[in-house]
Amino acid sequence: MAFVTIQVLDGADKGRVYDNLAPTVTIGREEGNTIQLNDERVSRFHLKIQEDNEQFVLTDLDSTNGTKVNNEDIHLRILRYGDLISVGRSVLLFGSREQVAQRLAALRAAGPDPLADSRTIGQGDLESEEEPPPGSLDFELNWGTDSNAQSTLQTLMPPELPTRLSPGQAAQMAEIFEYLHLRMRDLIATVQPERGAETVRLDARQWQALLDLQARLAQYLREIGEPS
Repeated sequence: MAFVTIQVLDGADKGRVYDNLAPTVTIGREEGNTIQLNDERVSRFHLKIQEDNEQFVLTDLDSTNGTKVNNEDIHLRILRYGDLISVGRSVLLFGSREQVAQRLAALRAAGPDPLADSRTIGQGDLESEEEPPPGSLDFELNWGTDSNAQSTLQTLMPPELPTRLSPGQAAQMAEIFEYLHLRMRDLIATVQPERGAETVRLDARQWQALLDLQARLAQYLREIGEPS
């Protein structure tokens, strides 16, 4: 079993760190939650974080003011170390310093050219007090040219497909992906590039088709997050 660490970055409880919490973890303002927040805009039982198939899943418990992860309104979301959870006036960081550092290092290694912005670290650098050792959060936060480490953590990465699907569930998912693929393919085929320009033009019908596809995806997301 993996354990959960939550750091409170902002709000009435800022500075508190909840280490080594065994899932399922609940967060709310009522006694009986794993983490009780002193925030009147947080619901009595606001959200839960549970472990499923070696992943942490956040579920909003029909809270009054909702939950955001990385500034996006969500109902159901897989959490990754470094994600920001906003509830009421409180902002929480998911993961310990070591876990966030490991994810930053993995993102750095998975970049298009991991060596492009890397620094050569010699023995003298490791012994210097001004240069934190590789693998520490301080090193990872100072790596590269972008000082905004949170933007790196929130980079959209292709999600992994779910595992342990039944044959029927796999067939349903394949059917949904096929539907989206065909609609996107047909829409892309109708787009005409502007001659001599690096732009393309969409007519009103194509634009509405794109909006309709986005609306359909939004409906799928809601139905998955709020099953009947």
